[in-house]
Amino acid sequence: MKNLFKYASAQWKSMIAIVAILILQAYCDLSLPAYTSDIVNVGIQQGGVEDQIPHALAQEEMDRLLLFVTSDDRQTVLDYYETDDTDYDQPAYVLKDSAADDEAAEEELTGILQVPMMLTAGFESGSEMTQQIEEQLKSQLPEGMAGDDTTIFDIMELLPDAQREAMVSSMSEQMDDMPDSILEQAAVSYVRSAYKNLGMDMDHIQTTYLLVTGGKMTALALLGMLASIAVGFLASRVGASTGRDLRRRVFQKVVGFSNNEFDHFSTATLITRSTNDIQQIQFLTVMLLRIVLYAPILAIGGVFQVFQTNVSMSWVIGLAVVLIALVIAVLFCVAMPKFKILQKLVDRVNLVMREILTGLSVIRAFSTEKHEEERFDKANKDLMKTNLFVNRAMTFMMPVMMLIMNGVSVLIMWTGAHGIDEGQMQVGDMMAFIQYTMQIIMGFLMLCMLSIMLPRAAVAADRVEEVLDSRTVIHDPAQPKKFDSTEKGLLRFDHVSFRYPGADEDVIHDISFMAKPGETTAIIGSTGSGKSTLVNLIPRFYDVTEGSITLDGVDIREVSQHDLREKLGFVPQKGLLFSGDIASNIMFGNPHGTKEEMVEAAEIAQATEFIDSKPDGYESPISQGGANVSGGQKQRLSIARAIAKHPEVFIFDDSFSALDFKTDVTLRKALRRRTKDSTVLIVAQRISTILNAEQIIVLDDGRIAGMGTHSELLKNCEVYQQIAASQLSEAELNAGMNGKTGHGSTGAGSEHAGNADRKEAVSHA
Repeated sequence: MKNLFKYASAQWKSMIAIVAILILQAYCDLSLPAYTSDIVNVGIQQGGVEDQIPHALAQEEMDRLLLFVTSDDRQTVLDYYETDDTDYDQPAYVLKDSAADDEAAEEELTGILQVPMMLTAGFESGSEMTQQIEEQLKSQLPEGMAGDDTTIFDIMELLPDAQREAMVSSMSEQMDDMPDSILEQAAVSYVRSAYKNLGMDMDHIQTTYLLVTGGKMTALALLGMLASIAVGFLASRVGASTGRDLRRRVFQKVVGFSNNEFDHFSTATLITRSTNDIQQIQFLTVMLLRIVLYAPILAIGGVFQVFQTNVSMSWVIGLAVVLIALVIAVLFCVAMPKFKILQKLVDRVNLVMREILTGLSVIRAFSTEKHEEERFDKANKDLMKTNLFVNRAMTFMMPVMMLIMNGVSVLIMWTGAHGIDEGQMQVGDMMAFIQYTMQIIMGFLMLCMLSIMLPRAAVAADRVEEVLDSRTVIHDPAQPKKFDSTEKGLLRFDHVSFRYPGADEDVIHDISFMAKPGETTAIIGSTGSGKSTLVNLIPRFYDVTEGSITLDGVDIREVSQHDLREKLGFVPQKGLLFSGDIASNIMFGNPHGTKEEMVEAAEIAQATEFIDSKPDGYESPISQGGANVSGGQKQRLSIARAIAKHPEVFIFDDSFSALDFKTDVTLRKALRRRTKDSTVLIVAQRISTILNAEQIIVLDDGRIAGMGTHSELLKNCEVYQQIAASQLSEAELNAGMNGKTGHGSTGAGSEHAGNADRKEAVSHA
């Protein structure tokens, strides 16, 4: 999780904008339930009247209302109102503008008039309670003072002020136990009656309120929609940018890997981490910005609004949150370990598939298709079973969440119905509470749905971080040196030993020799003697364990890898071509070279024969890995690529093995003329390739068994004699002993002769 936010934090400006827009979206979403409540409570139940004190009422109504107000408060009320004899059908009192705009004044008037308005409305409606009070008052008056048509208001006018105030105080005490919601609804009901008595159009008031409130809801919904679109756009940009940056960082890291890191990370897992894993991170980054950031904002805002609506039912939300948290915890405990296994199984499938596709021709040649199908089927089934387990665990989540959500809705309705029946809340309040609760639960539900992807993406992020955090064994020095131009091309091995990381013993032991410009140094030995390992130390594919290698008089570990490899022309044991055309492959190391240089390199490498035969010549396409050319053609193009670079040091790692003898001889003659000022190292299996080398190094089990020319080694190196006896005829061996070796001495005819005399040559050796 930490890595996911770390990767996305590079786009912090967009993330700040997203958070701001999410707050705006949450405000819009959280405001809608309040407006829904207002439409139900005010627009429908209260007829569009939301005033708890009358802003205008008839003079007669005011006189009745003041009968239930103490003498001290009566003057306060009259100070807030002024008479109006023109705007209505009858004389009226109108609330002054200063009081209408003053919240404190409205609160003071509400405190004074709330109970009197309820009493007045009750006496006017003739409710059972007010009728009992009226009968009690009439019975206390002297006989004949109150007639049948005498109203409570007439009686209150006849009473002395002290007695009336004592009576009003007694009535108020009886109403102290009433819920505030009942007093508020009674006040609104009185205001509606007062407006209606003045001849106001109540239908117009209700319609106007509904239209205005509905218009606000529409505007908020549109604003929320625009905010959602903006967040989606920005989140997608952040996700795409995060994926792009990660792929670039991983690629740059992998390109800088030495062979040691490639031994640790397989090609299959690096491909998976660079594609599938980063895609998981990219997708989840978008979901994090759209859901994970929005859910807490929505939940916190919803909780705040709930406490503003009705605190008595807040325990319902707490119960829902606890249940959801338990479900998430169980799912994470069950699914997280499987997600780690899942990514390894994806690696396994990619590895098996890559091996099968790469070695398809070998598989067909040995008729092992059935075995490979079973091997792939096993890897595929293991992945399928783990996927099924994870998906089944996650599908369990949705029904449980829906059960919790619907159960909470029923619980709110049950509790809210009792509250409405007792006058503690209104229908609109309950509806708003349900919507707020659903928004809070929906925030957690979104987090739960995200939990399906979160564990896998978290594992993917850890796998990518493992690549990025890996320490490259071979690296440039803090202050790299420059090569000495006075010793151009001089390569020296000084007591070099090497062992692979984690190995118990060295594979190269105490190697010392010097390769000079204008000379060819050949390295020969049996399979596994360390020939390729030795030359792989020169470009620093590995670093020496002991000793040193110097080029131009400078230790190659003290210069930058780029400067070192700029001086080398390396032809690997296995020729590798890149997708493109012949020209791009030849000029791979010298992209700004001329066409003449390209043609010259192809001629020296003896590649013009098959290039000129192609319709498109140098523009002929090369498929991935050079699959559309033969092994010999691939080697010749690899040699041409090294020649076109014009390096100081040529390294040929058994690069002539796929060439026929005629092409081999011709190529080496042309190459010798081209490399007369360069240092040439040739790793070879065939003695015919290195007969004319100025220096031949014979390796045996990682040690130098002999060093010298062909003739010298035939005389004094037993290992070389054994190799020569297995490849050359007796006549060729005798000629070599006498120092008679020529460039053309190894052709098809000599190979034929060697086959005829091989047995005898071996016995002489």
